[in-house]
Amino acid sequence: MARLRDIVFDCAHPAATARFWAAALDGYAVAPYDDEELARLRSLGITSIEDDPTVLVESTEGGPRLWFQLVPEAKSVKNRVHLDLLAFEQEAEIQRLTALGATVQARHPDNVVLADPEGNEFCLSLRSVP
Repeated sequence: MARLRDIVFDCAHPAATARFWAAALDGYAVAPYDDEELARLRSLGITSIEDDPTVLVESTEGGPRLWFQLVPEAKSVKNRVHLDLLAFEQEAEIQRLTALGATVQARHPDNVVLADPEGNEFCLSLRSVP
């Protein structure tokens, strides 16, 4: 039986998009760059991690990893797959996410559709207090 390991985003700016999602999601961080990874990038002629064509965001809680990979073409249509997020205080979370660079696309009775800085849609729903 297959298990989910990674969710991959095609994007024009992997480093910036990875930072957005690492900041947007609780328990996620951009994977650190060790000497081996920096050497690998230099071997490809890449001298800045800002130009890394593939950036990994990892969960500190065992969730799926998020990969952000450089692609030449721009996003042109609605995502066929999107992430659904939960928040205890929906409006406060919308303000936090928009401060990070998200934009509100639509408001519905049960969720709000937002887009990350690359235009990838995601939904935010209200989470019940435990």
